Amino acid sequence: MNSTYPYIASLTGEPFLFYEMRTTAKLLTSGLDEEEAVAQITADNLFQYPTEKSLTRMAKACIKRLHAMEDVDLINAIATQPTEIAKQICLYAMMKQSRLVWEFMLTVIGEKYRLKDSSFGRIDLNIYFMRLQEQDDTVASWSEGTITKLKQVIARVLVETEYLDDIHAEHLNPVYLYPVLENAIRSHGDLAILPAFNCFCKEVQ
Repeated sequence: MNSTYPYIASLTGEPFLFYEMRTTAKLLTSGLDEEEAVAQITADNLFQYPTEKSLTRMAKACIKRLHAMEDVDLINAIATQPTEIAKQICLYAMMKQSRLVWEFMLTVIGEKYRLKDSSFGRIDLNIYFMRLQEQDDTVASWSEGTITKLKQVIARVLVETEYLDDIHAEHLNPVYLYPVLENAIRSHGDLAILPAFNCFCKEVQ
């Protein structure tokens, strides 16, 4: 993740979206192009949303996030692999798209695994955002409501991907990096992010 990428708050309206990501991935791997996938999602209301406008916007958001991985095999894996594996790959897609999530997973979660510190609480999210507000003018300009919503989204992502048992959990679970994603991370040269998945073996396997 390039440190020159801006921090964006779009996660407030585009959270983890596992069902939507999986649905979109299945359409793309079935042979549809992007426009055809968006059209089918909208025509058949595949996300079961109340308005066509929200369907189209979220379908395009899913496609953008899938493409952030720059890996057709991972898109196929989201479509076909068991839920826990697909969810982990969706987290990677989210990280690749969002500098906010990438840096949180690396500097907070990855660092806790590195230090063998399983404690986790709202204070960890608070400190992370306080530091960002001090360091970055864009984040400093976000409203308190936006910051609160982003904290909620990230906490729910950690629950969805089984880092936390629930949003009130006070400790991190040990996670397992599935080989399909580990191999992709290595091939993309993203070794720096391995600690976020509790993986510290640097050698190529």
